[in-house]
Amino acid sequence: MANALNAELLLVHILDATAYDSPKQPMVLVSSFSQDADNSAQTKYETQWEQYADRYGSLLKQKQSEAKAAGVTATHLQTHGTTARKICELAKMNNIDLIVLGSRDRTDKNSISGYLVHHAPCSVTVVHPKAQQTPAAEAERLAAVTV
Repeated sequence: MANALNAELLLVHILDATAYDSPKQPMVLVSSFSQDADNSAQTKYETQWEQYADRYGSLLKQKQSEAKAAGVTATHLQTHGTTARKICELAKMNNIDLIVLGSRDRTDKNSISGYLVHHAPCSVTVVHPKAQQTPAAEAERLAAVTV
């Protein structure tokens, strides 16, 4: 779509501590508090967070390269924040015309995509997982699952 419209892409990932797949901050019970255990848990968390950021940073770079190979100008940005609000903020700051994002759940009104549809400063296109599959691909996936 970007190629056909001669559009530029801004590929974004928000490092959100509340995201389902983000590393969780360790909790220590006061009654069993040990400075060594606390430091070890914090160090482990920081390592996990760095790996989490690196994984998505690498994915952004890969997608940027794929866009370039397809003849599309793309830049990428990874930042911290609450995902939906941060996307709205970035869209406004960068004069974005269209936000395109995937959705895992068509029914969750409190989802990131639901928030963006109602609050984004521009148009929003939500791509649902099943919308990407042709009937033949779905039949093949089901056959692979049932074998």
